[in-house]
Amino acid sequence: MGTVFSFDVQGTEPLVARAAVREAVHWLHRVDRLFSTYRPQSQLSRLARGEVASTECDPLIPEVLRLCADAEARSGGWFSARYAGRLDPTGLVKGWAVERAAQLLATAGATGVCVNGGGDIQLRGHPQGRPWRAGISDPLCPGRLVTVVEAAGQLAVATSGSAERGCHVVDPHTGAPAKGELASVTVLAPGLATADAWATAAFAMGSAARDWLTELPEVEAFAVSPDGDTWWTAGFEEFSAPYPTPGNPRRQR
Repeated sequence: MGTVFSFDVQGTEPLVARAAVREAVHWLHRVDRLFSTYRPQSQLSRLARGEVASTECDPLIPEVLRLCADAEARSGGWFSARYAGRLDPTGLVKGWAVERAAQLLATAGATGVCVNGGGDIQLRGHPQGRPWRAGISDPLCPGRLVTVVEAAGQLAVATSGSAERGCHVVDPHTGAPAKGELASVTVLAPGLATADAWATAAFAMGSAARDWLTELPEVEAFAVSPDGDTWWTAGFEEFSAPYPTPGNPRRQR
């Protein structure tokens, strides 16, 4: 998928863990072969060119497209797998794939699972009785964290922004790059498919995302604006962990 994946698997025998990780990696490669927009012969690419119908594709293709259609409806069109004549569900499919990979590891008996796909994280259980801690990068200061979240149990953490890959999120209503009202937005949700889609939609939405995210069930968010101000939803503080942030203190609005 053009990025780095890592696995932290705890609470099960090493041989079982290794077998489960191999299965999870096999799953991720399968998803990449099916959904890659860079592989001309992936089923998604062939579907986009009209060479096959969705009913002729692997059942995972229509499953993901249904999830994308639901996300588009729930976000008022700010998330979309179809814009400017293109079919591109990558704003959801990576999170969906990582969430499924974490489920495979948990099913194998792991009591603590962390799967990180390019900075988007699915957590399950806990590492040796302690909560997981996940740092959120400061989009305005490379190499620095802006905050840390802490959780035991199931939690997904997805961030959308322009710091790492430039302006790659588009406004699906116009096909133009997102207007840049946010430097980054991080969404917390039980599952990464949801968190990934909502982070993408919120970044495209800009400042209006705050009210929208506040209304979503089981969702919390933390955002940084281009001038360094921050805001977060009311329930985010439940997941916020103490973390020293020397210099350039952020301002809450």
